[in-house]
Amino acid sequence: MEEIKDRQWWKEAVIYQIYPRSFKDSNGDGIGDLPGIIEKLDYLKDLGVNIIWLSPIYKSPNDDNGYDISDYYDIMDEFGTMADFDRLLKEMEKRDLKLMMDLVVNHSSDEHAWFVESRKSRDNPYRDHYIWKQGKNGAPPNNWVSFFGGSAWEYDPGTDEYYLHFFTRKQPDLNWEKEEVREEIYKMMRFWLDKGVKGYRMDVIPLISKDQDFPGFGDDWDGNYVAMYANGPRIHEFLKEMNREVMSKYDIATVGEGIGITKEMANHYVGEDSKELNMIFHFDNMFIDRAPDNFYSVVDWDLVDMKRVFTEWDEAVSNQGWNSLYLGNHDFPRMLSRFGDDGEYWLESGKLLATMLFTLRGTPYIYNGDELGMTNMPFHGIEEYRDVSALNAYKEAKSSGKDLKAMMQTLATTSRDHARTPMQWDESENAGFTAGSPWIRVNPNYREINARKAQGDPNSLYHYYRQLILLRKSHPVFVYGRYQVFDFEDHWIYAYTRMLGKEKVFVVLNFSKEPKSYKLPNEVKLKPVERWIGNYEDEPKFDGETLALRPYEGGAFEIF
Repeated sequence: MEEIKDRQWWKEAVIYQIYPRSFKDSNGDGIGDLPGIIEKLDYLKDLGVNIIWLSPIYKSPNDDNGYDISDYYDIMDEFGTMADFDRLLKEMEKRDLKLMMDLVVNHSSDEHAWFVESRKSRDNPYRDHYIWKQGKNGAPPNNWVSFFGGSAWEYDPGTDEYYLHFFTRKQPDLNWEKEEVREEIYKMMRFWLDKGVKGYRMDVIPLISKDQDFPGFGDDWDGNYVAMYANGPRIHEFLKEMNREVMSKYDIATVGEGIGITKEMANHYVGEDSKELNMIFHFDNMFIDRAPDNFYSVVDWDLVDMKRVFTEWDEAVSNQGWNSLYLGNHDFPRMLSRFGDDGEYWLESGKLLATMLFTLRGTPYIYNGDELGMTNMPFHGIEEYRDVSALNAYKEAKSSGKDLKAMMQTLATTSRDHARTPMQWDESENAGFTAGSPWIRVNPNYREINARKAQGDPNSLYHYYRQLILLRKSHPVFVYGRYQVFDFEDHWIYAYTRMLGKEKVFVVLNFSKEPKSYKLPNEVKLKPVERWIGNYEDEPKFDGETLALRPYEGGAFEIF
């Protein structure tokens, strides 16, 4: 076997993201909780995942579903208690599962004790824990905008100044320039790691360093505010300090939400010599169907676009750092509805997407419910949405006189709420998620798409995920093997090899609803068809040169 460079447990892991509010409710209040997660640990162990990443579970008033933290040392009341958390860790340890926490330190809640003090007076000791500025001519300090609409500055009449908030007005940005703030964050990180947490997913981490000149957008601004906000002048200094003071002292996995990070700068974050992070989530694949200046503006995408993203990021990162592989999370619609076919070819396209994720180079992430094939939600009206971003977008469209029917059609495909509907466990009322009234409506297709049904069907998407995870664990080629793409300009077929020593695999994926004939590259010789895994029960027809691929057919084949 070819020598594997820099072997790491987190490279070989499969990470499963849980959105706690929507995973499993144990007490009938309609909100998922920690005891509910404990109930389902055997399900996750059987699936084969190694790491469970929890979206924020800290104390929060829930203006942005837990991403507005009022106490970093306590658990949200709706989710349970610290005793529940400690029990979760113990139960996970029994099953050899590791826990990754969400680290949200670009901002806090405005109900955090620091901000409560900070806004009391200009000379309060906590004033510069946050970013306060005087207005200009009765207007905000500059023309920066919030990710959720409107100005990024909120006027505070008590002290006649504005505070910065890149997200909602109840999420004031922390001032990382202040050493005391950084020291408190590192202390908090150690608190959870000392309890037994094995990693951090770092929310919008490239935003923590701000240009202290706070330059406004010029007249030629193209609407891409992320380019202004991300990768500030001290970002690498801060992350190196965080690594030196905290992460390097523990054997943990770290992944940064890489908003604004381009492939050209990625190794500054994840390169072996950077001493910063293990991985990042880049957004290039997640924005191929969105306009650069508007999250809610949908544009056409092509398979070549997706191939370009995965190929260029592999070339940029994989020889020095490491990639994260994902097609869905709590911030985007369901991956099957978005990149597959949630109609006639629901099962085939779901398996096709999974095949791609688990056979590319990087650490794969599963968002809860994607292993069941959960789809976008048919919301009936704006009153059924819960996401602050969607509600603000609708409110802004209404106030500016835009076409609200068109806005609702846009939300039907783009809203983050599609990924936040309750996990579909069985055919009972509310999909077995809760005995009460769920905080957000359950997708009505739960009687056809649910865990109980999937576990009982050996041909289900769930069991296909299990097979892929086992295949990846059994064959290092899928983790560390070299990647080479073929027929790059083909608009329907994604074909590539993974090679490591004597292990050589050819992956071919038909992203079309139509059958496609694919002539093998000269470099690829099949034996004659040794399929390791595929999303149809029988192998595709092969005449020695050409594969006859059925709609959304994909598979991995041994080559010689």
